[in-house]
Amino acid sequence: MDVLVVGNGGREHALAYALAQDPEVGAVHVAPGNAGTALLARAETHALDIGDPEAIAELAAKLAVDLVVIGPEAPLVAGAADRVRARDIACFGPSMAAAAIEGSKAFAKEIMAAAGVPTAMARVCDDPSQAAAALDAFGPPYVVKDDGLASGKGVVVTSDRAEALAHAARCRRVVIEEFLDGPEVSLFAIADGRNVVPLHPAQDFKRINDNDEGPNTGGMGAYTPLEWAPADLVEDVVARVIQPTIDELRHRGTPFSGLLYAGLALTSRGMRVIEFNCRFGDPETQSLLALLKSPLAPLLHASATGDLGVIEPLRWRSEASVTVVVSAAGYPENPRQGDVVGGLDEVAELDGVTVYHAGTALAEDGSVVVSGGRVLAVTATGDDLVLARDRAYDAVARIDIADSHYRRDVALAAAHGEVRIPTAQ
Repeated sequence: MDVLVVGNGGREHALAYALAQDPEVGAVHVAPGNAGTALLARAETHALDIGDPEAIAELAAKLAVDLVVIGPEAPLVAGAADRVRARDIACFGPSMAAAAIEGSKAFAKEIMAAAGVPTAMARVCDDPSQAAAALDAFGPPYVVKDDGLASGKGVVVTSDRAEALAHAARCRRVVIEEFLDGPEVSLFAIADGRNVVPLHPAQDFKRINDNDEGPNTGGMGAYTPLEWAPADLVEDVVARVIQPTIDELRHRGTPFSGLLYAGLALTSRGMRVIEFNCRFGDPETQSLLALLKSPLAPLLHASATGDLGVIEPLRWRSEASVTVVVSAAGYPENPRQGDVVGGLDEVAELDGVTVYHAGTALAEDGSVVVSGGRVLAVTATGDDLVLARDRAYDAVARIDIADSHYRRDVALAAAHGEVRIPTAQ
């Protein structure tokens, strides 16, 4: 099976890396890729404008691949999967109509209401007066979400009403919600329009600084498994969130095929959905794929062809995985480009550590340089969370990027057994 992975981030490097390990996969193509995918054995990179759905389909046809895996949300929301399928090529990723579950938070709320999925109370606001009324109705902390795509940076949670109003004013349309207490969980499920196969739950770290301070980012770290989570969490989420959502979309004539990502809060009033995404999350994907023993290509191909119902149960390593993101100077507001990335050869020799490239490129002299905000995702595995975390931070300390930044508390509370789910008052 020849596969084309579309995208240029850490998620796509992780997907390409896992596919390249799969004995059922022949050629792995990545477009446009990054320095990491360019250096990946058995992978070939290609120039591509991922904002052009037809260009994605044309490249897939030119390469005569058997499967296209679309990583980022923007091309999915723009209809890239539809264009690929129109060429009779299997594609992992939802149609434009189904990808609206991420493309519009208002649409996601509509689907959740129809499917009876537990979520936060919310109002959709189209002008400042509506936003002001919604903020006053819910009270602080205020949760204001850009209705459209914002690369993980469209959400503001603040107790400052002026800041909340300012964010609403910058967006054409917003969803304002009640604040949800409790730890957050990411649960990914592979779907084929009818059947679902859940992956392990993970937890990610969205804000730029330790202690969840500073602005939201695309994600600064992640870990799995979640020893503190309820034993029946996956079963509960599939039954009450994932399957009802897949069923509702199918009943509307827009079946969802691909990766449905449920962002959850485990609150004092029970589990609630914060958001849906229509693709693999980044950096949770890096941590999850590090533990997946089952080959990836048959799973993604079964999703694309409606055959998930006959897939064997997934096999996982009985280890822990921690991912720490190293970001460029100035991220997320104004990331500096062009700095040289050092230390990669040294880190490559460490046990249990894999470095996934995100915002990198190859310079003319062959050196790796910064080309984006989130530069690297350093993923480590270990027998337990403490060891995996130690390995990850040991590796990060060996990375040399001028004025780079990373969080120092990824998986710290979990490693210390300090994550608590609030109880009803």
